[in-house]
Amino acid sequence: MSTLHDPADTDSRVLLLAPDDNVAMAKRDLDAGTELRVAGKRVTLAAQILTGHKFAFAPIAEGDRIVKYGAPIGRATAPIAPGDYVHIHNVTSDYLPTYTLDSGHEFLPEAH
Repeated sequence: MSTLHDPADTDSRVLLLAPDDNVAMAKRDLDAGTELRVAGKRVTLAAQILTGHKFAFAPIAEGDRIVKYGAPIGRATAPIAPGDYVHIHNVTSDYLPTYTLDSGHEFLPEAH
């Protein structure tokens, strides 16, 4: 069950889109070691997070869903600690393959 968060409990340098999210987005470039408060939790960034990119503010176990906009966007391929950068190196998409617009052929993402 989600609980609404007080915007004052989240640093103004980050965007938390929905109360059930486990990742937040940087509103500006943030250096590794930056300390933030997200949904009332203290987080220290493990790596540089560029504007618009995601980082975890709660622990995410391997296989757990990554939640952004209140919806699952993928699954963790490795454990992700609070403050870790969240991107294609540690997330796999849950989206189904799609078809290209010009040829109608199925597009399959490359294996990693």
